[in-house]
Parts: sequence; C-alpha cells; structure tokens
Amino acid sequence: MQSSNGDIIDLHGEWQLVSADGEHGASIDLPGDVHSALVKAGIIPDPYAGRNEEVVQWVAERDWTVERSFVVPDASGSWYLDIDYLDTVAVVFVNDVPVLSADNCFRRYRPDISAALQPGENRIRIVFHSSLVAGAERQARQPFYVPYHKGNSPLPHGNMLRKPQCHFGWDWNIAIAPLGLYGTVSVKRLDPARIEHVETEQLHHADGRVDLKVTATIHSVEPAVVPVHFILDGEKVRLDVGINAGETKVVYVFEIENPRLWWPAGNGEQALYTLTVDLPTETVTRQIGLRTVELITDPDEAGSRFALKVNGREIFCRGANWIPADALYSLSSVAKTEDLLNSAVDANMNMIRVWGGGFYEQDWFYDLCDSKGLMVWQDFMFSCNLYPCTDDFLGNVAQEVDYQVRRLASHASIVLWCGDNELVGALTWFEESINNRDRYLVAYDRLNRVIEQGVRKAFPQGIWWPSSPASGYLDYGDAWHADGSGDMHYWSVWHENKSFDNYRSVRPRFCSEFGFQSYTSMPVIESFADAADMNIASPVIELHQKNAGGNERIAGTMFRYFRFPKDFANFVYLSQIQQGLAIKTAVDFWRSLKPHCMGTLYWQLNDTWPVASWSSLDYGGNWKAMHYMARRFFQPVAVAAIPSDDGASLTLSMVNDTLDPVTIDVNLFALTLDGKRSPLKSVQGDCGPDRAEVLLTLDTTEIPVDGLLAWSFTASNGMRGEGHFLNGTYKSLDLLPSEISTRVTALDDGSFEIAVAAKGLALFVMIESATPGRYSDNAFDLSAGESRQIVFTPSSTMEPGVLPEFRIYDLHSCQAAD
Repeated sequence: MQSSNGDIIDLHGEWQLVSADGEHGASIDLPGDVHSALVKAGIIPDPYAGRNEEVVQWVAERDWTVERSFVVPDASGSWYLDIDYLDTVAVVFVNDVPVLSADNCFRRYRPDISAALQPGENRIRIVFHSSLVAGAERQARQPFYVPYHKGNSPLPHGNMLRKPQCHFGWDWNIAIAPLGLYGTVSVKRLDPARIEHVETEQLHHADGRVDLKVTATIHSVEPAVVPVHFILDGEKVRLDVGINAGETKVVYVFEIENPRLWWPAGNGEQALYTLTVDLPTETVTRQIGLRTVELITDPDEAGSRFALKVNGREIFCRGANWIPADALYSLSSVAKTEDLLNSAVDANMNMIRVWGGGFYEQDWFYDLCDSKGLMVWQDFMFSCNLYPCTDDFLGNVAQEVDYQVRRLASHASIVLWCGDNELVGALTWFEESINNRDRYLVAYDRLNRVIEQGVRKAFPQGIWWPSSPASGYLDYGDAWHADGSGDMHYWSVWHENKSFDNYRSVRPRFCSEFGFQSYTSMPVIESFADAADMNIASPVIELHQKNAGGNERIAGTMFRYFRFPKDFANFVYLSQIQQGLAIKTAVDFWRSLKPHCMGTLYWQLNDTWPVASWSSLDYGGNWKAMHYMARRFFQPVAVAAIPSDDGASLTLSMVNDTLDPVTIDVNLFALTLDGKRSPLKSVQGDCGPDRAEVLLTLDTTEIPVDGLLAWSFTASNGMRGEGHFLNGTYKSLDLLPSEISTRVTALDDGSFEIAVAAKGLALFVMIESATPGRYSDNAFDLSAGESRQIVFTPSSTMEPGVLPEFRIYDLHSCQAAD
C-alpha cells in the first residue's frame, strides 16, 4: 500500500527483500533493517539468542535489494525522492534508472527523479552494498593505511564509511553490521517549492525581551512567488515571497516581550513555543525553547574550568552516555526510547551525551529531550578510530555536518556540539600513528577542522568543543589522566583494574565518561541463554561479554571487596551491586568538589542488546541496581561520606544543586552485624544554593570496629535519603542471617505492594521479577526489625488475580551456603 495526497507518495510499508544472488527473499517493512526481516521470515535465527551472532555473519557479507511499486497518476512537473537514514552504501533506481548513489547514513538525499518517472505504475529499487566489502575497497584506495580499533570493531574498516561505528561491533555491541533504511522514503512533487531548512537564532536582551529570528530556506527549480506563513504560538504572519531557482532564504523576526524560558530538568519550567513555517504544499513544525547557554572555560589555579551556564546560571550536569536504543532499528520504537529517557529523568539526571559511535538521533528524540529538560551533549559521529582525510571523505563529512547542524540546532536541549569521541587518544593506540604521529595528527586536524567550520557556518551561536575528552582547544594531551582542564574520561578503575578508592585520586572539571561493568539481570540472561549456560565461563555468556577480560575483571573485583557468591544468579546480583558502588564512589566525591567539578556523565545509560556492560538500564529498559542507586546519588540535595586518603577521618559532604539554601538534619547510627542501630549523634547543617559544603568530619575510630556507620537525612525542601559507610571491605564482615520475609498485595491501580521485613541486617536488598516493571525503591538496606513497603508497577497490565513472582537478594544470602 502507498499513501498519497497526489503530490506526496509515502513509501513506508512493505517492500520485497532479496539477496543479490537471489538465494534469499522475504518481505521487509521500511523503515526497518534487513536482519529483522530475515528473522521474521525464518531465514536466520534471532541474532541476540545463544551464539547466533556467529551464524548470521553472512548477512553483512552480501549485497541486498529492496523493491516495491508505486503509482503516480500524473507524472508531469518536477518530482524528487526524499530519503534519509539510508544505511549506507546504496544505489537507488526508479524504473531501472539510477537516481541516487549514496554512501552516508547521516545525510538527507533529495535527488530529482522527474526524468525517471512515468504516469501510472513505477518501480523503485534500492541496492545495498555490503559495508564490509565497501569498507575494504575504500581502505585499499587510501593514500596510506588508516587504522581502526580491532577490539571495538571486529568487523573491519568501518572507519571508511559514514555509518554508525558501533555497527561493526564495540565492547558492548553485537557485531553484525546491520543495513536498511530507518527514516523517510517518499516521492514528492515540487509544486512550486519545498522547505529545505528551518533555522532559528535567539537574541536575548538585557531587559528580558527575546528576538527569535527564523530563517526558512526555500528550494525551487524555477522562479515563483509563494506565500510563506510564520506562526509562533498563535502569532501568524504571511509573507508573499519572490523566490529564485535554487535556494532562497526567507527571514522573519518574532519579538517576544515576556518570554517563558526553557530550563534543564530540576531547574525550572521546560517552556516550549510551537513554531510553524508553511508553504501551500508543506508545513514544518519546530518546538522552540528560549534560553541562553555558555561554556565557562576560565583559567584558574588548577587549570581551567569546564562549566555550562544556562540562562545565566551554572548547572551541575548529572547524567549518563546514550548509545543507540537497539542494535537493530526494527526492534526500537518511540515508546521504548521515551521509556529510557524517562528513566534518566526519574534518576535525577539533567543531561545525556549522545555518543559519537552511533546515530545523530531522529528529530522526535530531541523533541523528547526538549520536553523532559534533558540537556544533550551532542557528539559528531566519529569514535575510537582514525579516519581518512581525502577530499572526497572530507567533502562528504562537510555535507553531513551542514545538514545535521541545520536540522538540530533549534533544539533547546542541545547545549554543546563536540567534534568526536576519543580520536585524540586513538592517535596513541596504533603502531602506524605512534610511528608517524605527525601524519595522523595532521589528518585528524583536517577532519576536526572541517567539522568545526561546518558548525560555525551553519550555527554560529553553537557551543563547540573539539573532542571528548579534551583539555582545551588545540590541546592534544592526555585527558584520560590529566584532570586540571576540560572534560575527562576516567577509565583507570575499570581498564587498569584500580580500586574504587582510585576515583578519589582525580579531581575532574567535568567527567564525561567513567564506568564499571556488571552483568545484565537474570530475567534478561534467561531470554538468551539456557540453564546449562548459566556459568560465567560458558561460551554463551562469554559471547555476551564484548570487553576483553571483562568477566575476569568483574570476578576479580568481587574477590577484592566481597566473599564470592554461592551461585550464578547471585554472581549476577553482586556484579550489579559492585557496579553501583563503583559509580557512587566517583559521583559522591566529584559532586563534593563543586564548583571545581561541574559534571559527571557515567558510561552508560542503556544497552543495545542483552549483554554484560557498563549500563544502568537493562536491554528492554528495566532498572539495574545501579539505576536505583543513581537516583539517590544524583538527588539534587544529597549527603555522602568521603573518607580521607589515609583513612583516618571521614567527611560527610552536603551537596545542594538547587537555587535555594537548604538546612539538612542528619541522624548518625552505629549499625552492628546483628542489625541493631545505636544512635551516635544528630547534626544539622546549612548548605547554600548551588554549593557543596562539609557537614562534619568524624574520626574513623568513632565507627564501630565490627559494624558500619549509617545515616538518614532530611532537607528543609523535603528531600531525604540514607546511606552507610564501611571502614574496610564487605568480605571482612561476618554477616548474620538477615531472615528477610515478604508479603505481596495487589493494589487497585494494577500495581503491587511488597512488604519487605528483616530480622537481621540486610544490606543491598534487591527485588527482582521476571515480570518487567519498576520498583519504587530497590538496592536498599534494612536493619533488624525494620520493614519497608515497596510498590511494583508492571510495564503492562496483568491478568486479574495473578501476582508476579519476586526473588529477593541481599548480601548475606548471596554469600551464604544454603
């Protein structure tokens, strides 16, 4: 079926897919990917299950064709094909006439197809060439070899192509090099013009007024006069514009006397204005948030700052790194993506970093970030490899940058444009670039300069940062270990096997990547592995661990801090607890340094498939233990325990990310191994707006030798929390049985109340169910005789009278023999 209004023929829907050799055929829904269509047709097994990744490799090695027919009642006039997210090296034919040769997944193509069309039935065919073959061919044409990271990209030469780099693997992604079409595919009549871009520029006056300059770029094949309407929240203006052949820019300025400003989540309203630009045959709508953004990089005694200022106020950025929502496009959706972004906001995040090895996301993604107040650090799509610097490659990149910046720049959520991910570091990873640094540094600089110039031309107001991490402009130093300036990626704890305490050895100005792995949750593991596979050294579990040495590092860290768990399920549970503790150690300390440090974005928010990784959300969107912990350690008002370097003292740090001063009341307890709580002291502290302050410092001799320090706090703005500190390792504790009991009650709204009680000390109580859903709290502590009511809300409505089954973990039962 095709949908059409005469001048627009929407070609979304069913196409026919066939391998170039004719051996395999199936139907495919576009937008969609080839692998998902082959799974649906029973030609290949689910790549995510078992070791099927190994048996579907042939798909990426072949060329594929998709084809369908469409009807054009009247083929007169000027017609074009509107197509984007075309992945990646592809030739499009209309009635066997080649109309487009494409090789960039990140560009929009609008070729004229008038000469190829005929009245009545037409056929469109897209031939997708193997990315593996195309990458090898392009590598062979380079004037010198351009290396790629074989650990991240087990499928070769992805750096030759403008395609998501994680499609070739990654240390968290399946390596199957998917292909397909993920965006628009339409045939349109140009009658007489179309809207090419709608761009905005804001001028904020000292008296609060805002001028919103709107520039519409109109494309036509011949001169004409067209009515152009500009509409902003009901204010409508008509301009009758004479346009030339080619592009004509039409400008209108809205004067907004009493603007409602857009603020990041937790800092104010996410006010959005609806902007519409229309021609008689086309309407483009944008939502506009009025705000100013500055990047503060002033020099100071430590180096130079790295702080974002929104509407004149410095904002501490709390968040995580975003990777594509799914390894296969057809398995993603707006609803699933919104659920992931909601989870970010619900965990008190105000920023995500769209990492440079995936996609420039679709417009609706940034609309969601706008409406939720999630600031976006936007990388350009270059990551962890070296790249060509030939004229054809850089010309392709220049068009990509121009299109993407013009498409996305009006989103209030995008606060920073970053040239790449870890390309400066990559210069030190390869024998070729180590032996000839000048050659590869010049090549990098050419690429980086093309991206920077593209941003400055398309969006002069945009905030540009050259790379992540970077110590500053034209600074090619080691931002993985140097913490005085710029943004930092700190990976020594994971990749160098340092202790969690090592996070306190650096004082980043802004840490945009740091992470620690865990296993994905048991219900997810059970979706791809059989009972016989439930062993960390089984081939299936190892295949679903993409970081070399990752399983050993998880296990080795457990030996460092914990007694080893009694079985596989508890190993999975404990891996998630230690992941949360690692990231909490970093965030607690770096937040206590505010305003020296002004951002922590951990690696990573989400998973692309079921895999052991650094994510805090399971594949499918359920929260791992760390995400529940993140909701606490990212709370705008928080209290954290920071031990001194020598372990002799302990500082309780207060952090207040709100605009108002708060008074914080803290009750401190000694917590013994039988779970009894004894009051130690109560203290009160005042923390000014946007500050981190010391509440008190304790001598560690005040902490029970055979127990823990625990606390609870209440802030004057209603925020509250709790925590504990152990002076030593958890494996040193001779924990007694916690004797946890539960009672489940169905509530009228379809959720369930779980009453959890303990007779002894229960640390890191984790509730888990095969039924997907969200818990009101998790990974919490219970002292002896304490009970807590947890509400579980299933992701979908359950049958009346059916109760989910819950499994309860805690530290003692995890380690104790039954």
